[in-house]
Amino acid sequence: MGEARDGVKVKRVVFVTVGTTCFDALVKVADSQEVKDKLYRRGYTDLLIQMGRGSYLPTKSTGDDGSLAVDYFTFSSSIADHLRSASLVISHAGSGSIFETLQLGKPLIVVVNEDLMDNHQSELAEELAERKHLYCARPLTLHQTIASMDLNSLVPYSPGDATPVAKLINRFLGFPEES
Repeated sequence: MGEARDGVKVKRVVFVTVGTTCFDALVKVADSQEVKDKLYRRGYTDLLIQMGRGSYLPTKSTGDDGSLAVDYFTFSSSIADHLRSASLVISHAGSGSIFETLQLGKPLIVVVNEDLMDNHQSELAEELAERKHLYCARPLTLHQTIASMDLNSLVPYSPGDATPVAKLINRFLGFPEES
């Protein structure tokens, strides 16, 4: 799959990131045949998984057999290059990963880690999904989200201007106003 341009297969990379955490449930489901088949059917060619502190090792594949090419790594000093080159990002619900991806204008599926206590991350992901900036899934529903997603329906994220709030806080604390 992946459209050919001038006879050359175009790489369409799905980048999965769990940040610095251990989120084996996401890594396992991303590596599942069901999810890989859904991604391949959607025209993606490569799956790159950043697995963090997890112990589950995905199955590497070159994709030469007409399937998705799969590779993985644990950590990188910066995932910015991986995010920039991705056609789709599947991420844990960490706010840093979410906002970095959205600011790059990349389509995003956030997978909530249901094993975390007091999961404030799910609130952020669900609110941004409600605003149509991203898709929100659980490990068990990721394949369904991939199959049914319409990336054209996503609304670009525009970060707000925090200047008025900062000025108010500075005024309250007695700092002189900057001109």
